[in-house]
Amino acid sequence: MTEQLLHYLWRHKIYPLAPLATTAGQAVEVIDPGLPNRNAGPDFFNAKLKMDGTLWVGNVEVHVRASDWTRHGHHRDRAYDNVVLHVVGEADCQVARTDGRPVPQLVLPCPPEVERRYDELSRSEVMPPCHAILPTLPRLTVHSWLSALQAERLGQKAEAIRRRLEQCEGYWEDAFFITLARNFGFGLNGDAFEAWAKMLPLRAVDKHRDDLFQVEAFFLGLAGLLDDDVPGADDYYLRLQREFRYLQRKFSLPQSLPVEQWRFLRLRPSGFPHVRLAQLAWLYHMQRSLFSRVMEAETADEVKRLLQASTSAYWTEHYTFRKASPPKEKKLGAGALDLIIINTVVPFLYAYGQHKADDALCERAARLLESLRAENNCVTRTWSGAGIAAASAADSQALLQLQGQYCDKRDCLRCRFGYEYLKAGKSW
Repeated sequence: MTEQLLHYLWRHKIYPLAPLATTAGQAVEVIDPGLPNRNAGPDFFNAKLKMDGTLWVGNVEVHVRASDWTRHGHHRDRAYDNVVLHVVGEADCQVARTDGRPVPQLVLPCPPEVERRYDELSRSEVMPPCHAILPTLPRLTVHSWLSALQAERLGQKAEAIRRRLEQCEGYWEDAFFITLARNFGFGLNGDAFEAWAKMLPLRAVDKHRDDLFQVEAFFLGLAGLLDDDVPGADDYYLRLQREFRYLQRKFSLPQSLPVEQWRFLRLRPSGFPHVRLAQLAWLYHMQRSLFSRVMEAETADEVKRLLQASTSAYWTEHYTFRKASPPKEKKLGAGALDLIIINTVVPFLYAYGQHKADDALCERAARLLESLRAENNCVTRTWSGAGIAAASAADSQALLQLQGQYCDKRDCLRCRFGYEYLKAGKSW
């Protein structure tokens, strides 16, 4: 039995039908198992127990073996002096507090069926490992868990935005642009786009924002895409190169991003970094106060109109500087726009709503997610095949959270679907 499973048994009160008692014979009644603690210190806070009729309120520590108490140094740590019960799988020794007083111990066995099912979840190579019970779950159970996962994911993204905002010294527009740039990388080039955006001197770019050509020179130059002597380079490339060298001297710009950071393999030409940077340049040139305007937009259609980036005329016939291509307007597709709203606009609405203590902004973020189509990727397809289909982007974001934070980590004991799977084996 693992310590995680023992935590699960204690937290969900999966106890033997026979009366509970400590190793010293004291009768134990669990009124409240306490609040799980995921930080340093005892495993459960503020548990309420009756031992031999006396009410105790304090903390509970859980170990597979009682000797783990000493092995982890709790006998020397005053933080564990208020532990009122030591829950163990095996009582291989007695344990004590820092002053030598013994800590009552309770051996908590695991029902064989629960242990078998937990082992199935841990070892299964099929994803999700609990697939067998998913079609039988009540719709309310599924809906409530997906809603909780959606809120959890939004909270994590909002925290990442707050950290980025600190790096930007509180400038929301700058943090928004960096996040937007990262998501213009659409996964494969996300890290490179974020590194590029962080080194971009936006106050310097603002001085030339009226000139799309100069904005392109800033963007493509700092991306390292104007450093090489391109064989047979056309006039536009050479002009951009000269303009960037002038801007470098004028603003003492940092060293460009190494061109090796950009990935082209498995990318469609419309997703090449040159095109995405040209689209960002056009957006930066055309849409002033973009963050504020996006925060004011009420519907997904309004946001899409604000973010529908185009390019300068040159890029209608180019994907890179190497050669010309058949004319085609380089606009973001519907799916790309949805992803940018999901990964940039929605988290910023939520984070900004929290910052302003404005519930209306947080609610609008949730409504935006619900109004967008579900993402179509390997995760959503896997869950759909298992019987949990995403009806909207809110559901697909919840499933991505479930997969990344629970299934991939085999953290089934914190998952409500895992709980339902194990619950069938609770009886003794």
